[in-house]
Amino acid sequence: MRRFLRRWKTRILIFAAVIGPGIITANVDNDAGGILTYSAAGAQFGHMLLWTMIPVTLALILIQELAARMGAITGKGLSDLIREEFGFRITFFMMLAILLINFGNVVTEFAGIAGSMELFGVKRIYSVPICAVIVWLIVVKGQYKSVEKVFLAASFFYITYIFAGVLAKPAWTSALLATVIPPDRHLFSDKSYVYMAIAVVGTTIAPWMQFYLQSSVVEKGITRRDYGISRLDVIAGCFFTDLVAWFIIVACAATLYLHGLRDIRQAADAAAALRPLAGDYAYILFALGLFNASLFAASILPLSTAYTVCEGLGFESGVGMKFSEAPVFYWLYTILIAAGAGVILTPSLPLIQISILSQAVNGVAIPFVLIFMLLLVNKKDLMGEFVNSRLYNILCWFTAGILMLLSLAYVWSLFRS
Repeated sequence: MRRFLRRWKTRILIFAAVIGPGIITANVDNDAGGILTYSAAGAQFGHMLLWTMIPVTLALILIQELAARMGAITGKGLSDLIREEFGFRITFFMMLAILLINFGNVVTEFAGIAGSMELFGVKRIYSVPICAVIVWLIVVKGQYKSVEKVFLAASFFYITYIFAGVLAKPAWTSALLATVIPPDRHLFSDKSYVYMAIAVVGTTIAPWMQFYLQSSVVEKGITRRDYGISRLDVIAGCFFTDLVAWFIIVACAATLYLHGLRDIRQAADAAAALRPLAGDYAYILFALGLFNASLFAASILPLSTAYTVCEGLGFESGVGMKFSEAPVFYWLYTILIAAGAGVILTPSLPLIQISILSQAVNGVAIPFVLIFMLLLVNKKDLMGEFVNSRLYNILCWFTAGILMLLSLAYVWSLFRS
């Protein structure tokens, strides 16, 4: 019995030491843009898009597992590998594209901070600068372990959406059946329904996620010996983030859809609309969840960008380093936060159009990132025995192909709308 307990204690300690990158990366995907998409899906179509959650979760697990595996086996970030295997020129243009894409996303997150705080009566001229300073201090003044603990705490704060979903008193049987049974085929001839289905899938896997996950696996020091536990971290993160997405759709279906409130233009609109329908507690939980998600993503997205660009161009990077040891890394992080917050404080800017454009560019970029990942993970000299099996390759290329088609369709629909 003692040996059994000792073995399980050892496993739990190892899991606690490895857990983090997978859960953090997946949960940041439920940022202000993601919450807006899921809220709109529930408000416009009720439970009719819940069936997308299962394939979306499986696709997310497949892609995230590749990034975690490459980080653990090679000990290098994704942009570092792209530079070494495909040359500096390709890497430079990819880093430039990632920088522009992620800046648009950073602006969207600060818009989420502003919108969520305005629900509590706090003007953006106060909330945005204060949150920008908090985000900067967390990373620049912290060590990797302390920063990761803050991010993990923020990840589990998403449970507020689960509580909000329960308080909305949904039709549980209908929601569960809609999750496993697709709706009638006639809905797929509805352009607005197809557009929203593509949006739900398209917001799930963004280019920055793969770069951040692989870099954080490397910085955490996860090796091939720990890879099995790292895979559990990825699976747990993907499952939890899409469970949260499921509850956001369900909460909005039980309230907004049921009462005919279909026009959701910002994530804050969903929280405000919940108040008279589901009560103050659901409203507060939804609004707090939006604030947490936006602040969390406003920390991670600039950090992911700094990792990606510095690794790709050969500069020192890492939260474990001091400012003087990795000046380009920290200055890039600082500039992205200051510029993102500054844009939100600039009057008369079309923030909704900026958000839509950033999502469109994400959709264009993800096919290229996925192709590079699949080419790299199948290089025997890099991965050794950890290359993809034939079956795994079939699943990954099929998933990547579907995601590419959906992303391109999403971009096309954005410019036509």
